Amino acid sequence: MNIMDFNVKKLAADAGTFLSRAVQFTEEKLGQAEKTELDAHLENLLSKAECTKIWTEKIMKQTEVLLQPNPNARIEEFVYEKLDRKAPSRINNPELLGQYMIDAGTEFGPGTAYGNALIKCGETQKRIGTADRELIQTSALNFLTPLRNFIEGDYKTIAKERKLLQNKRLDLDAAKTRLKKAKAAETRSSQLNSARLEGDNIMVNFSYMLNYLHVKWLKSEQELRITQSEFDRQAEITRLLLEGISSTHAHHLRCLNDFVEAQMTYYAQCYQYMLDLQKQLGSFPSNYLCNNNQTSATPGTSVPSVLSNVGSSAIASTSGLVISSPSNPNDLKESSGSRKARVLYDYDAANSTELSLLADEVITVFSVVGMDSDWLMGERGNQKGKVPITYLELLN
Repeated sequence: MNIMDFNVKKLAADAGTFLSRAVQFTEEKLGQAEKTELDAHLENLLSKAECTKIWTEKIMKQTEVLLQPNPNARIEEFVYEKLDRKAPSRINNPELLGQYMIDAGTEFGPGTAYGNALIKCGETQKRIGTADRELIQTSALNFLTPLRNFIEGDYKTIAKERKLLQNKRLDLDAAKTRLKKAKAAETRSSQLNSARLEGDNIMVNFSYMLNYLHVKWLKSEQELRITQSEFDRQAEITRLLLEGISSTHAHHLRCLNDFVEAQMTYYAQCYQYMLDLQKQLGSFPSNYLCNNNQTSATPGTSVPSVLSNVGSSAIASTSGLVISSPSNPNDLKESSGSRKARVLYDYDAANSTELSLLADEVITVFSVVGMDSDWLMGERGNQKGKVPITYLELLN
């Protein structure tokens, strides 16, 4: 029963405090009550904390968009994070593109120019995908996590203490208002009591009222001292927390440096991968005409004119051999004997029946009866194996 009475009294007291704060807040908004202003230093700290929170949220959200453009994937990762479970590993866009390129190159044939180029590009895209995955992991750990910890941890504590400071200020101003009203009422009663009034009963009543108002005034003064002390204490607590924002900025600066370093590493890796790919593809002739025995030319350009351009640009000397206009490797199918041929670009043998090639090396080639039309037999010293015609340029 006593516990119930205590709970009811506490509930009534809390309700009274809430009502008093609401009345004070409303009167302040209407300009009917005075408001205790915070000191300028504390106001600046509050403004700095609010500004830090707003921009940290914006930077954090946009960084998440940069690292993971797919909104559905971000939602999934958020759900798994709240469930404290590890999100399933998913293939990213560069890795998926690389896999498609490798599959396509395998389908077209690694011995063809296009197929081989697709495979090389696909492998590079997969390496870029791996670098992208490392960038996301590093950035999330060293940059996004500290920002999120500030928003969900430090700033929540600051917001809680700031709200408590606001309540203490309302209590203080409400106490000031009550004391002001009690003083005004006591002054008014003193004036009436000092006036000449007839009848003892009236004098007794005014004396009683005066004593009552005096007691109420003393009680209001005590309440004001208590609320002032609580407000000052809460203001000091809030100030100490807000002064930690400078340390937060210093910490976020270190995290920003880590993020920039992670991006620098990522872009340097991507540049190196693409540079290596460009060198590999650089051995492909820019005016390459034949792929799988299909002749192609730019629309509107006649084939003879293209061939003449190719022939004129191909005149050079290699190891004492004069390279004239390139002969069609298929002509060797119709003739007997062997010919010298220059390798246009690297080729990795798919099995033991094929011969691996290096760009710009010169090998001996000859036809074999019954061999596929896309292949010749190549010979380099004691090594012998099938080589794709599209990788060769016959020499005179």
